[in-house]
Amino acid sequence: MRNPALESHAGVMSMYSTQRQHRVILLPGSVLPAAPAYGALIAALGEGVEAVAKDLEVYAGPTPPPDYSLDTEVAGVLRTAEELGWATFHLVGYSGGGASALAFAAKHGERLESLALLEPAWAGTWGWSEAHRLLWERYRGLDGLPPEEFMARFVELGVRPGVTAGLPVRGGEQPPWMALRPAGIRAFIRTFQTYELDRDALARFSKPVYFALGALSNPDDYGEIAERLSGVFPDFRLEVFAGRHHFDPPHRIEPERVAASLRSLWARAEATAQRGGRSYGRAAKRSSRST
Repeated sequence: MRNPALESHAGVMSMYSTQRQHRVILLPGSVLPAAPAYGALIAALGEGVEAVAKDLEVYAGPTPPPDYSLDTEVAGVLRTAEELGWATFHLVGYSGGGASALAFAAKHGERLESLALLEPAWAGTWGWSEAHRLLWERYRGLDGLPPEEFMARFVELGVRPGVTAGLPVRGGEQPPWMALRPAGIRAFIRTFQTYELDRDALARFSKPVYFALGALSNPDDYGEIAERLSGVFPDFRLEVFAGRHHFDPPHRIEPERVAASLRSLWARAEATAQRGGRSYGRAAKRSSRST
């Protein structure tokens, strides 16, 4: 059941409330606003879930805050949880929202019951391969390009070479919020260059972690991030979605499947909590690959 009284909550694009069984905050990527990004997934989650799709703080004003960093997003999530009265909750983050979710887990892991990462745009500066380093040189090289060229090049870097299906189409009328996106993406790229994500804090995060990966996404980007994080989190599970990529993501195209995976994640979180917070250990890492 939709609760209109909560739809005007500051920073919250949409909220659907039934029972207070599972509480989850969902952070979008740096392009689509929260409501259209997660509407299908929230509907697929169904009964027993309070889901808050929260817009990114980088778009809270007409331009990114001058001192913007991932800590700005961390503070926004913390403020939203406090205003809702949620002591603990599940956190889901896609792309830039996924990087923000990682930063939140490192700073306030005790507030989370689980963490779901949908191809986070960045995951710290440790353990980069040469291919990943060269890719980020190309991302940094986008700065200064005209907006339309910037967005086109940004999209190309996120997928495997030769992938065209499911990519945004250039030209045509754009929604008003699209004008803010190049500046917001640039703000993310800049904070990624200086932000210190605490690897040790993430390694102490014993709650279950889920990672959704599109098989057609750039393997030197999101594939490498998945591999690196699998060696950090004690309880990490990867699910690979055939035919999907970063701009044709599973949570929008296959929301029922992602909803089932999230419910499985949350069941694991409950089991972990009942065991007193013990993690599954390194043996718990699994890869569920679609065919």
